[in-house]
Amino acid sequence: MRRTHASITVLGLALAATTAGCSLGGGGDDEGAGKAEQVVLVTHESFALPDEVVAQFEEESGYDLVLRASGDAGALTNKLVLTKDDPTGDAAFGVDNTFASRALDEGVFDTAEAELPAGADRFALDGDGADRLVPVDNANVCINVDTTWFAEQGVEPPATLEDLTRKQYADQLVLPGAATSSPGLAFLLTTVAAFGDDWPSYWRDLVANGAKLTEGWSDAYQVDFTQGGGGGDRPIVLSYDSSPAFTIADDGTTTTAALLDTCFTQVEYAGVLAGAENPEGARELVQFLTGPEVQAALPTSMYVFPVSSEVELPAEWAEFAVQPDDPWSVDPAEISANRDAWLREWSDVTSR
Repeated sequence: MRRTHASITVLGLALAATTAGCSLGGGGDDEGAGKAEQVVLVTHESFALPDEVVAQFEEESGYDLVLRASGDAGALTNKLVLTKDDPTGDAAFGVDNTFASRALDEGVFDTAEAELPAGADRFALDGDGADRLVPVDNANVCINVDTTWFAEQGVEPPATLEDLTRKQYADQLVLPGAATSSPGLAFLLTTVAAFGDDWPSYWRDLVANGAKLTEGWSDAYQVDFTQGGGGGDRPIVLSYDSSPAFTIADDGTTTTAALLDTCFTQVEYAGVLAGAENPEGARELVQFLTGPEVQAALPTSMYVFPVSSEVELPAEWAEFAVQPDDPWSVDPAEISANRDAWLREWSDVTSR
């Protein structure tokens, strides 16, 4: 059975549950396990690992793994900042490069003391942030198109950011908002990199052309996108460069494509929370997330690329999950200095 975006997200939600926390091992819930018997991971709602990988960590470490999940990277970062004086877990996973500076500036993380796998150095943060946030996975946020829909309509799909504002693509784009979604923020940063100070004008044109904004990636991809399984009517969506590897038809070809001129690199990190009740367990967990078992499981469990260069990707990834040669980027210091102002202006532009 081919794993789809929807099934992966459902798995992540099932693991995370909607309670304050749930144990993935046999140690029961929070009240039934002693503090030295568990390690609590605060994460986003799409975190998912195979049961056998979780079992391996629990067997090797002696800790039950307990998850506490909420929202995506943006919501996660906000929660970590708000609870930094009384953290709700021991370690955190899912803060990405668009929000990392905020968490670091607020003193959310302690030193992780983790050794990086081969090839991961290229994703490491600069300065003392490298000691506190450890890269675990990466992917590029890109505009995706339903190639089957465009072929049926006899219309050439868009290829560039500018194309998305053209009349022939009116009312066809859906994307998560920058204020409520980490992929949405990544796309805002893409437009900042591409258009400089003129990025608000681009967004005005995008909205005028009927672009639909949703709260999160799941709403955009799984509900409104024509290939998302929810019966949507929009053939253009903001997703990832890995997404075409999960839309494989019976003939072995993919039915979607990522527009590689629209991509922004997103790196997700793990770290030990300052003030953690079990910092030793947290460090073991962070190290495990960079280890070969987790790194090999990332493509099929969370549809992201491992940071380790020694992992062999699934065959469908090698063929269809094509990464851009020159993705858009914004200096982390510039993001830190301007993120809030950009988000305020973005909210003003898109709400008119």
